[in-house]
Amino acid sequence: MTTAHVQHTGHTHVHGDGCGHVAIPHGDHVDYVHDGHLHVSHDGHYDECEPSGHSAHDGHDHAHGDGCGHVAVPHGDHVDYLHDGHRHAVHGDHYDEH
Repeated sequence: MTTAHVQHTGHTHVHGDGCGHVAIPHGDHVDYVHDGHLHVSHDGHYDECEPSGHSAHDGHDHAHGDGCGHVAVPHGDHVDYLHDGHRHAVHGDHYDEH
C-alpha cells in the first residue's frame, strides 16, 4: 500500500501538540485528522495522507464499533478505528489497514 503525494491546498492551520485535532502515528510520521481528511506535514505544506490500494488486516478478531474502547476517527464516508498503532476500517467481512 502506498500513499499518493497530493498537496492539501489552502491549509493555513499548523498542526502539532495541542492544536485540537486527533494525532495518529502512521509509520514514520504523524497524521492529523482535520475536516474528514488525514494531513501530514511535508516540506512546508500539508499533504493528504490517504492510502491507495487494498491492504487487508489479517487475523483481526476484534469487532470495532460504538463502545469498543478504541478511538473512532471520521474519515470521509466511513469511520476508522485506532488499534495497536494502526488505523482500521471495515471493508466487507474484514478490516483494512489505512
